[in-house]
Amino acid sequence: MTDTRGPQPAVGADTGEDKPAQPYHPPQAYTAPSGPGTPRGGTGGGAQRKPRPGVRTAPRTRKARLRVAKADPWSVMKVSFLLSIALGICTIVAAVVLWMVMDAMGVFSTVGGTISEATGSNEGNGFDLQSFLSLPRVLIFTSVIAVIDVVLATALATLGAFIYNLSAGFVGGVELTLAEDE
Repeated sequence: MTDTRGPQPAVGADTGEDKPAQPYHPPQAYTAPSGPGTPRGGTGGGAQRKPRPGVRTAPRTRKARLRVAKADPWSVMKVSFLLSIALGICTIVAAVVLWMVMDAMGVFSTVGGTISEATGSNEGNGFDLQSFLSLPRVLIFTSVIAVIDVVLATALATLGAFIYNLSAGFVGGVELTLAEDE
C-alpha cells in the first residue's frame, strides 16, 4: 500500500528541538463553522451560544402533511364489524337498563292500566301492555335490531371504502396536516 499524502516530516526530528509529540489531525474536507451559532461540538473555541436578551425562544412545532390515498376495504370491514358489534352490545344493555328503570318507576303498570281501560269492553279486558312489553320480548326485538345494525354498518363502511378509493383516484385523496403537541 502506498502513502498518497506526500512526504510527512517527522515530529520533532528535523527541528532539533525537544517538543512533545502532537496528535495527528487528518485534513478536513470542509471547514467547521464558527460564530455565534456554532454547536457545542464544533470548533468554536468551546463557547456556548448565549440567548439574545429580550427575545423569547418558543419551541418550534413540527408539522407533517400527509395524504390518505387509499383505504384498505378489508381492514375497514374488520374495524367496522368490531365497532358495530360493540354498538350492538351497548344498544342491548341500554335497552335492558331503560326497561328496568321504567319498570321500577311503575310506568308500564300505570300506562297499561290506562290503555286497558280505554280499549276494554264490558265482556273482556282491553289491550295488555305489560305482557306485550315484557323483558324477553324487548330483548328479542333489541337483539334483532342490533344484528341488522351490525350487518348494515359493516356493509356500508366497506362500500364507503370502495367509493373513497375510487374518488381518491380522481382527486388525490384527503390531505391531513399533523402537528406535534407542545
